[in-house]
Amino acid sequence: MTQYVKRGKGWQARIYWRDPFGKRHTKSQAGFRTKKLAQVWAVETKSRLNQGIAVDKKISFVDYYNHWVDTYKRPKIAQSTLNRYRINGRVLKRCFGDISIKDVSRSAYQKFLNDYGKDHSPRTVRKLNTCIRSCVKSAILDDFLIKDFTQDVSIIGNENKNLDVDYLNLKEIRALLKETKSYLNWRYTSRFMIIAAIYTGMRKEELQALTWSDIDFTNQTININKAWRETKDEDETVEHFNNHRFKPTKSENSTRIIKVNPELLDCLDILRNHAKSNMVFMNEFGTLPTSNALNRKLKSLLATLNIHRKNFHFHSLRHSHVALLLANGIDIYVISRRLGHADVSITANTYAYLIDEYKDKTDNQIVNALSNL
Repeated sequence: MTQYVKRGKGWQARIYWRDPFGKRHTKSQAGFRTKKLAQVWAVETKSRLNQGIAVDKKISFVDYYNHWVDTYKRPKIAQSTLNRYRINGRVLKRCFGDISIKDVSRSAYQKFLNDYGKDHSPRTVRKLNTCIRSCVKSAILDDFLIKDFTQDVSIIGNENKNLDVDYLNLKEIRALLKETKSYLNWRYTSRFMIIAAIYTGMRKEELQALTWSDIDFTNQTININKAWRETKDEDETVEHFNNHRFKPTKSENSTRIIKVNPELLDCLDILRNHAKSNMVFMNEFGTLPTSNALNRKLKSLLATLNIHRKNFHFHSLRHSHVALLLANGIDIYVISRRLGHADVSITANTYAYLIDEYKDKTDNQIVNALSNL
């Protein structure tokens, strides 16, 4: 049912409907210059109702984002990722305030990205947009929106804000391996984790979570099927945290089996011969090396070698592993599978700077291949 009422110089439209449970609802809109415009609004609103869109639902963009994070993301993401989502929420609050999610236009969202991109790198803008796009798609499924206002927007960032990731060249990797292996003591496992990171490209939390059953010494493989929680959530009890240190890998594709070299297995065998726990890298104190401990040891080793890298940390060993594979002509698709990326585009985007560096070498390989036809 629809009513149209003349109010002063304008028109008001009011629609009535009942939900599947028989409850009566109403929604009105005033201020139309003509009755025709009021009728258009009523027809469009009824059409949305027939599509299952709850037109009476009202929530701000920021409130829905926070609801989405708490309901759909928080139960399955790491604390570090949750912290990043919270920061994104504050960014949205500064820009959109209490604006309803229904009132956010594509042009307004593009302007938001443009303004944000003035002080942030393209990669940072891209990650923010990916997060918000997932939120908006969820809002559509929850009947708060019809159209995706994040679709086909442009990602524009400040190239000067790009933070170059330091990695080691082949000579430096060899030197670091030699220095790290020069003193291997099963009681202190940080050196063993550094070696494993160079040889495998595994993430820190994947290495921390390794158990002896994950390593097949006969077939020379490592089964990466879980990760380790180093820090507890803000509202989590210590007891719950201690009993739930294992967590799923970063993504479904991160669960993988990789081939490893005999040199790594020889190093791990030292730990296996003195193992007092099922955890591969458990030290004599019954703990696993933390981020701080690993970075301190890594910086100490690099300082001994007189290698200075301002932005080099434990995760940079993953980048160095990619550099090592690219330098040896390993295909980017194979590298992507080894790293546990969802698809090769993630690898290409993340390590574009490395791929460009080895472009001349691959160009020569292409020329030589063509010349041999």
